[in-house]
Amino acid sequence: MAQPATLSRDTLPSIDPDEGPSIEAAITQQVHSKRYLPPLWRHFLEMVATMVAGMIATGAIFVSIVGVKSWDQVTTQYPTQALLAMAVGMTVPMVGWMLYRGMGRKNSYEMAAAMVLPVIPFLCLVWFHVTKSAQCGAYCAVTIAAMLGLMLYRRSEYSMEM
Repeated sequence: MAQPATLSRDTLPSIDPDEGPSIEAAITQQVHSKRYLPPLWRHFLEMVATMVAGMIATGAIFVSIVGVKSWDQVTTQYPTQALLAMAVGMTVPMVGWMLYRGMGRKNSYEMAAAMVLPVIPFLCLVWFHVTKSAQCGAYCAVTIAAMLGLMLYRRSEYSMEM
């Protein structure tokens, strides 16, 4: 098992008290530099967390309204409705969070399109009886890939500090 790094005067660069920051400031700087997460990836993780929260809430509400015992039963008995509920359940909180964080309407609507458009092939799989269940897990994976693709395509907009 790896040992946690300990900070001491030996591990820090030499500090002259007359010229630079105190030892506490140097330790704080070293600790914070190890925790830095670029804005693009911080935004990505925020969006994934918001989507997951929306999916869980939507799934719980859907299961309780329909009156079945599990999400698997929902995806086989109501596949179209489950896919549409997941699309809305991921998109609405994510767009709300983006607007709250100051990303603007254009970026929010583009990201909403990246969440909603991938549901179409999965709906077609259900409608043409290729699959009997909604394949929500695959749909969610595709939306995360679409979101990351859009963020990387527009890296300059998603890499700025918010």
